[in-house]
Amino acid sequence: MRIGLRTVKTVLSSMLSMAVAHACSLLFWPSAGIIALLSVGNTKRSTLYTGIYRITAFILATLVAFISFSVLGYTILGFGLFLLLFIPVTVYFKLTEGIVVNSVLVTHYLSEQNMSWSLIGNEAGLMAIGVLFALIANIYMPNTKRRLQEKQLVIEERFRMILKNMAQFLLSGEQIENEKDCEELLVFIRTSQTDARTHQENFWLKQTQYYETYFSMRRAQVNVIRDMQDTLQRIKRPDLYGKHIYGLLIYTAETFSERNDGKELLERIEAVYDLYRGMPLPKDRLEFEERAELFQFLQSFKSFIEIKAEFSQQVSF
Repeated sequence: MRIGLRTVKTVLSSMLSMAVAHACSLLFWPSAGIIALLSVGNTKRSTLYTGIYRITAFILATLVAFISFSVLGYTILGFGLFLLLFIPVTVYFKLTEGIVVNSVLVTHYLSEQNMSWSLIGNEAGLMAIGVLFALIANIYMPNTKRRLQEKQLVIEERFRMILKNMAQFLLSGEQIENEKDCEELLVFIRTSQTDARTHQENFWLKQTQYYETYFSMRRAQVNVIRDMQDTLQRIKRPDLYGKHIYGLLIYTAETFSERNDGKELLERIEAVYDLYRGMPLPKDRLEFEERAELFQFLQSFKSFIEIKAEFSQQVSF
């Protein structure tokens, strides 16, 4: 059994909320701990939004409870009318985070058989204390930037391996299966994207979207790599013209990195295009088909580099 950091922070915030509520002589003081327990989120921003939604829902709950208890009294029927009105309202305003917590607070009005200003203030105090300590608990969050950078390095190394395998096929004609590598890489990138979203959610105001954009870019490149692999499978004699693209793939693998803007690679691709245009016409059908497939491979490879070049233009290092 492993006790994580979030568990520790949740327990501490709940205990401190109850202690402060009790010290302030608030009625139903354990409820402050429950509010804190339910309000500690995975990230700073999710905790902040949860607190805002619950406080807003508290205001609505107080108004709806006043109407319901005024019509049917402080009875079970009155509470039923409250739920009948409150739940649709919170759903409409997208405040569903506040349904359970505020329903519990409204039962305090039912228990005390009144909605005096002092009791409303008591419930507001419980809500404020619980939300406040949940926010305090998430002031410290582990810095995941280094882990994201490590994932970038893993992804780039896997791309290098796939590119070198394709280059080897163009040189020797020896078929190398990269499909499984692509699937595993795609899963890894998706997981990395989720981590990147969590990272940017751990800023109160500033949104750092660089890493999520980076992983999205690499994900798009994997899809292009798949097309390139499909094209390679249709090539029977890569040695006819593949040597011209071989050097391009090897150079790309050797210079593959986060900071490579792709400009030089695009220039090299254009040089290979010019080489193809200057070649004699194919002598037979096989040569024509092989050259057509390699040309399609080159076009896909150009798209692969253009994705990175566009990303480099959008971000600054």
